[in-house]
Amino acid sequence: MTHTKQILMSAKSFICGLALAGSMFVSTNAYAALSCSEIINMVSVNVPSQIIVQTMEGSGTQFTSADVQCLSEGGASADIVTAARGMMASTAPAAPTTAPTAPVAPTSAFDSAETLGDSLPVGEVAAETSSGCSQLDNLIKAYRAKKVLTASYGFYDIMESGACPDDATKLNYYMAKALFDLKMYHSSQSYFMQVVRKGPRDPYFKYALPKLVAIAKLTGNDSELLRIVHKIPPEAFPRQAKNHLYYLMGRKYYEQGKLSEGAQYFAQISEKSDLYLKAKYFEGVIHTERSKYRSAVTSFQSVYEAEITPRDDEDLMRINRLKDLAIMNIARIYFELDKFEQADQFYSQVDRKSDYWATSVFERAYTNFWRNDLNTSLGLLLTTNSPYYATNTFIPEATVLRGLAFFQMCKFDDVNNVLLGFEQTYRPMHGEIKAFLSQYSSTEAKKLTDEAYEAYFESKDKSTLSTSLFARILENADLSALVGHMDMMDEEIAAIEKQKVQWRDRLGVELVKSIEKDRLRYKKYAGAKLLQELSQIHRMLGDLMTQSEIIRFEVVDAQRAGYEYRMQNPEVDSSADKKVDFAVSKTIIYWPFNGEFWKDELGYYQYAEQSSCN
Repeated sequence: MTHTKQILMSAKSFICGLALAGSMFVSTNAYAALSCSEIINMVSVNVPSQIIVQTMEGSGTQFTSADVQCLSEGGASADIVTAARGMMASTAPAAPTTAPTAPVAPTSAFDSAETLGDSLPVGEVAAETSSGCSQLDNLIKAYRAKKVLTASYGFYDIMESGACPDDATKLNYYMAKALFDLKMYHSSQSYFMQVVRKGPRDPYFKYALPKLVAIAKLTGNDSELLRIVHKIPPEAFPRQAKNHLYYLMGRKYYEQGKLSEGAQYFAQISEKSDLYLKAKYFEGVIHTERSKYRSAVTSFQSVYEAEITPRDDEDLMRINRLKDLAIMNIARIYFELDKFEQADQFYSQVDRKSDYWATSVFERAYTNFWRNDLNTSLGLLLTTNSPYYATNTFIPEATVLRGLAFFQMCKFDDVNNVLLGFEQTYRPMHGEIKAFLSQYSSTEAKKLTDEAYEAYFESKDKSTLSTSLFARILENADLSALVGHMDMMDEEIAAIEKQKVQWRDRLGVELVKSIEKDRLRYKKYAGAKLLQELSQIHRMLGDLMTQSEIIRFEVVDAQRAGYEYRMQNPEVDSSADKKVDFAVSKTIIYWPFNGEFWKDELGYYQYAEQSSCN
């Protein structure tokens, strides 16, 4: 049987994540001693204006034109704005000094359509000029007065008429904010992206990018940010978005096999970030790939021993899933080192309620197979074969391992029954996947990945592929996120259709067109991910099918040798019953298995087979 030790759970399987371990990028583009948001906070709690002005003057802060605009738009009084304008630097600030930047990641076809600003240095901010566009100013006032529908409709009128040409970015920014407030997150994302495309020199860049991060967290889909993150100099990452962008950069470099660059980015993530555990998990993965097993175990231990208060039930679920993965990876490391007893102990620590419990039970069964504890292995495999996991756990490897365990015990009839059943179940799936992949093998067909997505996610055609197989495919977090995002697009279109007629038939029509265009792009990306996952499953099933056939061939050879032995030794009574000793611990009650599965018995099954080998 092919050695199935898998040290790493793929980093894509949890998209489904905190000490700032060191500074990879040192930026002198420091935030002001007193930021706009801090001043607005004082305004919001009714601190007197004269006190705020005294605080500003005492801070020694040098404000920028963007800060002045932020204060004005944030509702600060005229004397506060005037004071900030008087504290602006008389000369343009020097461009920031940065440490060497990691190499720019190559772009994929999905990335290539994006551009980001121009070649101006990050520290050079375009001078802000007033267009005197009272129409836009009035709409912004309406937006702040919570007249969001009216404001968004007016913003669209300005866009269509070409009015306020000098305020295009500002217009896109406020349109994005209005749509965000209407919970039309995809449409909002599109407008924020137009602002971010202007690059770090645009005064609205540092406000729009954190909003894109917020939308990515809401939708669980980082695909848009992954298109642009490598094009943004790290020193231009806004403070509110730094941890998320560092994480995405780490992911990007890790997936390209650039482990050192990825590790440096993960090291930048703060302990206070909700991505800290994911960063530590990736740190363990990178140590493992470098065969630094002691360091890897330390990193994984820090994940599952971390004491973090979850924000909500969903956050608790994410944390627990990550901790379970960390435990399993420690078990895999011990297995790789042939320390099977320690591996078995760690596998047994995965919680029974975990989404990964069935997988951990299978890997524990494989560990016990290598310990030559075949009865324990078979008992664990009985759990993975129970109907409780029929729809959400795809582990065809477990069936082949079961056949191999029976082969080791010379239970040849059982071997044939198990493996013939395996081939009967999985050969049609293997054939369907092979035929499906062949449709997209040519250069031209590879451009039709949206059709590949539609074939399995939107078509009602019958398929031999099981529900559990698709559950395994959707463990690819990028694909799962895209599927979820497209569902959200459908909900957004439905929400647009429910708006007032005038809004729906004008701005709404344009939003729907944009959504449908993006949906096609998402379909192509999701289809490519689907083909990638199906290709891996096709290879895996092909390998398992070959293994099954080899084992059955070995059965025939072993049976022939057994017949020859009995012919040469007629005194051997092959039909004699062998007594089975069911002796167990006093704390265990033995019940023969009758084919019924009970949930509280899962994981505790124990075979009492004796070897039939001569």
